Amino acid sequence: MHREPGMSVRLKLTLSYAGFLMLAGVLLLAAGWVFLDRVAHPGLIFMPDYRFAVVRQFAPIAASVLAFLLVFGLLGGWFLAGRMLAPLTRITYATRMAANGTLSHRIRLPGREDEFRELADAFDTMLARLEAHVAEQQRFAANASHELRTPLAISKALLDVARTDPDHDTGELVDRLHAVNTRAIDLTEALLLLSRAERRTFTREPVDLSLLAEEATETLLPLAEKHGVTIETRGDVAPTAGSPTLLLQLTTNLVHNAIVHNLPEQGTVWVSTRARPDTVTLTVENTGERLTPELASTLTEPFQRGTERIHTDHAGVGLGLAIVKTITHAHDGTLTLTPRSEGGVHITVELTATAHAGVGQPDALQRYHQRLRTGTSE
Repeated sequence: MHREPGMSVRLKLTLSYAGFLMLAGVLLLAAGWVFLDRVAHPGLIFMPDYRFAVVRQFAPIAASVLAFLLVFGLLGGWFLAGRMLAPLTRITYATRMAANGTLSHRIRLPGREDEFRELADAFDTMLARLEAHVAEQQRFAANASHELRTPLAISKALLDVARTDPDHDTGELVDRLHAVNTRAIDLTEALLLLSRAERRTFTREPVDLSLLAEEATETLLPLAEKHGVTIETRGDVAPTAGSPTLLLQLTTNLVHNAIVHNLPEQGTVWVSTRARPDTVTLTVENTGERLTPELASTLTEPFQRGTERIHTDHAGVGLGLAIVKTITHAHDGTLTLTPRSEGGVHITVELTATAHAGVGQPDALQRYHQRLRTGTSE
């Protein structure tokens, strides 16, 4: 925004200090004048024009004092303003560095706590979070580009084969193209869902996590049977507020991830919900390979698939837990991943609780429960 040039803050403070000092000097001299006017000096009491003599004796001294106060106020005010505004200069420099794209610079203002140091610390914290966010977005963009390029490159290769070899089996070619195209569509839809959750462009409605867990489990039961995985569900009614679609996607992703990344046979997935006075929790726990805490902390990053990339028809696109993390944060919740000592991982989503379901339940929540039970939609 364009602004007209004006005085610096340091000059304004200097003039303010000097003006205040001059005002104090004038008031002091006025008090002295009143005192001299009321208490006669022995050497002046017999003079015919007493008041004129007092002014003549007092005026030069008053002028000298005011001149000294003016010079002293300007010099002292300039020095004091510079000392007071020195931290602001460092903050301004760091702001310009950040505006030019350098997010690694920190103010690190020394000294005891005051308003300027509080501002500097808050700015350093903002820069650290912004740098981490930008780095995460850059990694995400690079990974997304790589993931999207892979199916496109495969499709191009298959089309080149079909063009150069007319006798090639078209049925096999169409099936492979269909699989590659499906993967590209799934990846694109996952990216769009991730973007929507990050923008928080959804309306909060009453939701029961226990019903979402039940629906996700029933939907993924055939997949669990195919992988030889047993799903056990338990828990309380867990009412919260949020997007039913996004929270169902969150629950489905957790259960799907627990099924796919499990033991080769006789694996188990535990899905449970719990209600507390202020929070509700959804917990998904599974058997599987042993994970280190360092590896578990990276599973929510985009395109991470555990110990290795899994190339199956249900391997997903590597955004399952990343979407879970984003949806959780969009609902102001907490996501916790803890490796199990026996193998597998224990994942907990904690959200803010709302009014308990059942007696006195909001009509909107009752209608949503009914839609889930009947499989209808509005």
